[in-house]
Amino acid sequence: MLGIVFGKCDNVARSTKQKPLVGTILKLMFGISEVETTFARRAFRGGENGARERIEQVGAAFVSGYHAALENAEEAVLVSKLEAMDTNHRGFAYEGAAMAIAILDRVTPWRRDRVQRFLAGPGDPHTYMVHVAIGWAAARLPGRIEKQMAPLDPLLRWLVLDGYGFHEGFFHWPKYIHNGPHPRRVTGYAARVFDQGLGRSLWFVEGANIDGLSGTIAGFAEARRADLWSGVGLASVYAGEVSDTELNSLIEASGKFQPHLAQGASFAAKARHRAGNPTPYTDRACRALCGMSSADAAALTDAALENLPAISTEPAYEIWRQRIQKKLSHGKELKR
Repeated sequence: MLGIVFGKCDNVARSTKQKPLVGTILKLMFGISEVETTFARRAFRGGENGARERIEQVGAAFVSGYHAALENAEEAVLVSKLEAMDTNHRGFAYEGAAMAIAILDRVTPWRRDRVQRFLAGPGDPHTYMVHVAIGWAAARLPGRIEKQMAPLDPLLRWLVLDGYGFHEGFFHWPKYIHNGPHPRRVTGYAARVFDQGLGRSLWFVEGANIDGLSGTIAGFAEARRADLWSGVGLASVYAGEVSDTELNSLIEASGKFQPHLAQGASFAAKARHRAGNPTPYTDRACRALCGMSSADAAALTDAALENLPAISTEPAYEIWRQRIQKKLSHGKELKR
């Protein structure tokens, strides 16, 4: 049935150039209401000191990018809409667009090169967000995660699991916050990266409330907390913004997982610098959590990539994270 519908859509687009009509049909079939990302709909907690408004703006930017990709088949038109977003939220718009593109790849078997073309073109500066977005799509469509990761970059493909974890935490958080099990599709090391994404979602679920975050993570098994704090670090920098006092409280709350918190923060710095959208807050947060500027934190992630082993008992992605954590652990010991 989907093939028939999409076949008709493609025929309309080719014969009459009425791409807005095709986009309207796609939005009706796959659209996400902006209400779905609000605090009220998701029953999120916290949200004081303007955090609720900032988090809802992130959700709105994501949905805007998602719908832009459904409604605009022409890449130039899509990119113009994404680039029109303000610097702080542009990455979220690209993430939303990439999710829509990944879904279209899955449901149109006669064309499955959209993600690869996007990554090779305008999505390249936002490659981290694009890989995460593929995980959003994977969460909503059946099939083996490994198969969906296979054609992607050997290192960054793990971010698909991060995106999957974020999606599950954001939309189904009551299932997970009391040490809920991983989905059956997630096994082995994939569960750890899933938890990094789940940790990112907790920043939203708890409305950037540090006490709430700390208490929720304490409810998970000890073995899962490091990855959760890594995700919190990423979200606290990329999707902030909070005060210096709150950043210092975050450091204290993370306790022995400070290096994991800082590693997540450095990932956020790298994602923003690669995309050319760092903000003053990016730098302020990295100085607090990593003990260095956001530019230096981003450079540290690059340095940690050098000479990654081609063959190892651990995935290269995990070795990468551990190297960053080790470097940042020394800095945090000095700060204490």
